[in-house]
Amino acid sequence: MDILVLALLASSATGFMTAVGALPILLKRRPSEALNDTLLGFSAGVMLAAAFFSLIIPALEISEQQHGEGMVPGLIAVVGVLLGALAMAVIERVVPHRHFNTGMEGVKPERIRAIWLFVFAMAIHNFPEGLAVGVGFGGPDPATGYPLAIGIGLQNVPEGLAVAIGLLAVGYSRSKAFWVAAATGLLEPLGGLVGGLFVQLSGTLLPWGLVFSAGAMLFVISHELIPETHRHGHHRRATSGFMVGLVTMMFLDVWLAA
Repeated sequence: MDILVLALLASSATGFMTAVGALPILLKRRPSEALNDTLLGFSAGVMLAAAFFSLIIPALEISEQQHGEGMVPGLIAVVGVLLGALAMAVIERVVPHRHFNTGMEGVKPERIRAIWLFVFAMAIHNFPEGLAVGVGFGGPDPATGYPLAIGIGLQNVPEGLAVAIGLLAVGYSRSKAFWVAAATGLLEPLGGLVGGLFVQLSGTLLPWGLVFSAGAMLFVISHELIPETHRHGHHRRATSGFMVGLVTMMFLDVWLAA
């Protein structure tokens, strides 16, 4: 299968998992804040493991093959990670967005505006995830992209649930909350296509694409996901979810990339 088609299909599948995560909102019973924070912690753990085991480490190995041992592979990793984080920081600064940091006091006009800013933020964060999947499948061995796609798909589930719960909390219907949460995953296939195109332009760009995606994901983990999981005081549950997510992704990477 063509690499670009494979990258697009894989990133589309991971984006679809956002809709899967939002499905429980269609039921009468809404998940508790503690469960939601645990699942978001799981998401952060998966992303952290994916950033290192599926992106940074392979980038270092490819860089050593291209440039030999020495300073160059390390410098590529350092610069690429920082560039990825910087790109996300610029997006955060330029694109209006907001998190649930004003409480749950009911439906207010300014609250509704805030929830949409949060939705936009979650949609933006799906782009680097899709980018990582596209870059992963664009390498010399596309099979290495499978554990990354599976891991990111898993962590998209709690993200979709978080968006749907937030919309429901400010008065949106269950069906509308579901469809909006599902729509936040649409940027993931776009990121996958961009990632696949990026590495196909030149093989020397592959390690740069991997570490750039890792930096963007690490920024999201530290700046968005972990603070969100600790906002309601469920620190232990969030940390437990984080650890389970980390070892799950680590296992998938070792098992499927073998």
